Amino acid sequence: MTGFEAHRTPGTPLVGRERDLDRILEGFAQRAGGVLLLSGDPGVGKSAVLDAVATQADHDGTRVLRAAGAEFEADISYSALHQILLPLHDALDRLAAPGREAMNVALGFGAGPPPERLVVCNASLALLRSAAQDRPVLLVVDDLPWVDRASAAVFGFLARRLSGDSIRFLAASRTGTGSFFDGSGLAAYELPALDKDAAARLVDLRFPDLAHPVRRRLLDTAQGNPLALLELPDALRADQRRAREVLPTVLPLGERLRSLFASRVRTLPAATRGLLLLATLDGTGRLGVLAAAARETDAPADLRDLDPAERDGLVRVEESPRRLVFRHPLIMSAVVEAATSSARREAHRALAHVLADQPEQRAWHLGEATLQPDEEVALLLERTARRILDRGDAVAAIAALTRAADLSPLGVDRARRLSEAAYVGAEAIGALHSASELLEDAWRADPARGMSLNSANAAVQLVLNSDGDLSTAHRLLVGAIEEGDHGYDAEDPALVDALHFLLLLCNYGAREELWAPYHAAVARLRPAPPPLLLVAAEAWGDPAHADAATLRDLDEIIDGALKETDPARVVRVGTAALYPDRLSAVRESAWRLVRQGREGGPVRRHIGALLHLCLDDYHRGRWTEVLELSEEGLTLCAKSGYAVCTWFSQYTKGLVTASRGDTGTAHALADAMIDWASPRGIRAAVHCAQHVHALADIADGDFDAAYRRVTSISPAGSFPPYVAHASWVFFELVEAALRTGRRADAVAHVRALRETNVAGLSPRLALLAGCAEALVADDDAEASRLFEKALAAPDVERWPFELARVRLAYGERLRRSRALSESKAPLTAALAAFEQLESSAWAERARKELRAAGRVVSHSEGRAGAVLTAQEREIAELAATGLTNKQIAERLFISHRTVGAHLYQIYPKLGIGSRTALRDALRPLGRD
Repeated sequence: MTGFEAHRTPGTPLVGRERDLDRILEGFAQRAGGVLLLSGDPGVGKSAVLDAVATQADHDGTRVLRAAGAEFEADISYSALHQILLPLHDALDRLAAPGREAMNVALGFGAGPPPERLVVCNASLALLRSAAQDRPVLLVVDDLPWVDRASAAVFGFLARRLSGDSIRFLAASRTGTGSFFDGSGLAAYELPALDKDAAARLVDLRFPDLAHPVRRRLLDTAQGNPLALLELPDALRADQRRAREVLPTVLPLGERLRSLFASRVRTLPAATRGLLLLATLDGTGRLGVLAAAARETDAPADLRDLDPAERDGLVRVEESPRRLVFRHPLIMSAVVEAATSSARREAHRALAHVLADQPEQRAWHLGEATLQPDEEVALLLERTARRILDRGDAVAAIAALTRAADLSPLGVDRARRLSEAAYVGAEAIGALHSASELLEDAWRADPARGMSLNSANAAVQLVLNSDGDLSTAHRLLVGAIEEGDHGYDAEDPALVDALHFLLLLCNYGAREELWAPYHAAVARLRPAPPPLLLVAAEAWGDPAHADAATLRDLDEIIDGALKETDPARVVRVGTAALYPDRLSAVRESAWRLVRQGREGGPVRRHIGALLHLCLDDYHRGRWTEVLELSEEGLTLCAKSGYAVCTWFSQYTKGLVTASRGDTGTAHALADAMIDWASPRGIRAAVHCAQHVHALADIADGDFDAAYRRVTSISPAGSFPPYVAHASWVFFELVEAALRTGRRADAVAHVRALRETNVAGLSPRLALLAGCAEALVADDDAEASRLFEKALAAPDVERWPFELARVRLAYGERLRRSRALSESKAPLTAALAAFEQLESSAWAERARKELRAAGRVVSHSEGRAGAVLTAQEREIAELAATGLTNKQIAERLFISHRTVGAHLYQIYPKLGIGSRTALRDALRPLGRD
C-alpha cells in the first residue's frame, strides 16, 4: 500500500482537513494493525474524511469496500457485513465448504440454519485475505452506532486480526455514542472541529457574498462544525444573508442538522426541555434567571430537571461564574426547533416577567409572547428600537419597529412605526426593496394621514436610487415638511433628518431656485435652527460665497464632532467640510465609519465616509489609496442598491486616472456619470463629471475642450450662486482660457474670483487663486511676485499636485519671458512631484519646458531630486521603528494595503530590499 500511504488524489481538497488526513494516512503507514477508529461530533465531517481517504486509496490502486450503518437496518443481522462483502460475492467459491455455506446464509445468498458467528468471522477474514492477494484492501465503515449486532461482532473480530495483512480497517462513529462494536484497545483518532481560519475559508468559498455580520454570527454559531457552516446560511432568507433583516436569536437548522441534533433533545423529559428552552431564549446562562423563570411557567420546574441534559453531555454548569453553558450552539437551535410555538411564547412570557428591570430584554420577550395588538408592548418595542438605533444596529431597530407596528391597535400608530422602519432601512442599510414594501404597508394602514416625514425621507431614497428624478424627490420632501404637524420643532429628529435630506437635494440639483423652501423651513425652526443646517447650506451648498464667520462656525462644529459617534452626523459634518478643504480634520471619524461599515455598519454612511477619505487623499497625493477606496465604494453601491452614490466613487477614481494621464478611463467614468445623472437632474454629479473630463482634456493637451467643460459649470466671469463646484474648477478655467487665446475671459474670471471668498476657504484654494492672479498679470515682474507670494504661503506642501501645477505654471511663465535660468528650479521641482505622483502627462509637460529652457532631462530625473515623498518618509520612519503595516495604517488613518504599496516603492528608492534595512537607509537622509 505504498501509493496509498504516500499520495493523495489531486483535485479539490477538504478545506481545513489537510493535517487530519495526513495524520490518518501516516497512522495507517505506522501501525502494524492498519486499524483506525475515527470519532467526532455530529456534522464535524467524519463521512467526508472517510470519502477522502477512500478516494485516495482507490486512486492508489487499493480496493475499497464500504458499509454504513443505518437505523432502519440495525435489527437485521449481517446487513452491514452484506454491504461490505457484496463486491466479493464471486470469490466465495474460494472458501472451504463450511465457510462458504456459512457466508451464503449470513449474506442472504442461501437458505439454512443461522451459522455459527465464529465460522462467519473466520470465513470473512479468509475471504478478505484472498482478495488482498490481488491488491490491497481498505474496509470503510461509517456510522458504527447503527451497525447491526452480528456485523459489529464480525468487524471487531477482523479489526483485531489484520496485523501483517494488506488489509486496512477504518470506521467512524459519533463521540459519546455507544454501539455493538467493541473498539477497546484499538487505535482511535477524534476528528476536531475546523479551526477559525479554516472555518472562515470554507464559508468564504461557499458563500462569498455573505454579509460580514452574518458571516461572523455564522462562524460563532457553527464553532467550526462543517455541516453547520454549509447548512446554516441556506436556512436563512436572502435579506437575512445580506444583513438587511435581523437574524433570529437562534439560527434555524437545516434538514440534516435537525436530524442530527434535534433527535437528542426530543428524547429528554418535558421538564428538561422546558428548562433548556428558557436558557436558550434568555441567552445569558444565568442560573438565577433560569430558576426564577422556571417558576413562572405553567408547569414549574427546578434546576434538578437539568440533570438528564447534563448526563447526556448537552449542557454543563460552570462554577465561576455559575452559569449554564451549552456544549455547542447548535444544541440551542435544536431546542428551539423541538419546541412548539405555544411553548416558546410561554417561555418568553416567563422571561419578560423575570426581566422586568431590563427594558430592552423585557420588550423583546413581550413582543415574542404577545399575539393580539397591545399598545403598551408596541410602545416598549418602539422605545427599544430607538435605543438600539442609537447604538448603530439599524437591522435590529427595524425588526423592533416592525414588530411594534404589528402589535399596534391603531392604524395611525402602525403607519408611523412602519414609516420609521422604512426610513431606517433605506437610510442606513440599503434595504430599498424592503423599505418600499414597508411604505406601502404604512399607507394601507392609514391612507388618510398622508405622507409622514419618515415615509417621505424613505420615499426620497427610493426615488433617488431608482429611475426617479431630483425634482420629484424635491417636491415630495418639501410637501411633507410644509404639511407636517411637527410645529417646526428643532428638536424633532424626523424633521431635522428631512431638512438634511432637503439640503442634499438642493446641493445635488445645483440650482438656486431649489433653495428657497429649504431656507424658509430652517428659518421657522424653534427655538433655533441646529448650527450644522445653517453652516452646511453655505460651506457645502455655496462655498464660493461662504464668509469668514461661516467658516469659523464650521471649524467649531468640526472640533465638537471629533468624538462624535452618530454615523449620520459624522458624515454630515464631513460633507460640510468638503469644499472648504477641511476633510483631514474629520479623517479619523471617517475611518471609524469605514471600519464599522466593513463590520456590517450603516452602508450609506460607509459610502459617504469613503468619499471624504478619497477626496482628502486625492488632494494630499495619496492616489493609490484613492483608487483602492473608490473600488470599495463602487462595490458597496452595486451590492447595496445605492445607485445614487455610485458617482461619488466614479468621480474620485476619475480624478486620479485623469491626473495620472489615463485619460481613456477618466473620460469613460465621466461619461457614465453624465449618462446616469443628466436625466435625473442631478447637476452636481454632472459638474463633477465635467471636472474629470476637463482634467483629462488638459492631460491630453486639448485646452479648448477643457474650457468648454469648465464653463458649463461656471461661465467665465461668474461664480453662480449654489453651484458649489465652481470653487474647484476656476484654475482650470483660467488656464484653459489663456491657452486658447481667451485672455479676456481669463481676466474676467479672476476679477469674479476676487469678489468671492474662494481664496479664504483653504490654503489649497488660496494657492490656486494666487496662481490664477499671476497667470493673468500683464507684467512679468508682477507675475513673478504673485507666484512667489502664492508659493510662500504656509502648508502648500500638503497639496502636492496643485503645488506642482503652480510651479509648472510659474516655470512656464519664466521660460516664456526668457528667464531661462530662473525657470529651471520650479520646473525641476514640479517634474519631481509629478513623477512621484505618477502623473505622466504633467510630467511630460515639465520635461518639455525644461528642455526648452536648455536643460536635457531624462525620464527618471524627477525621482532623483527628492528620494521620498512626505508620506513615504513618514511611513518609512514608522516602519523602521518596528510597527506593522496595520499599526502604521491605524496611526496615519490609511489602509494597510496602502502602507504595503508605499513600502514596495520605498525599498528600491532607498536601494534596500527589506524592512530591516530601513533604519540605516534613513539615517543619511537626516530630518529634512
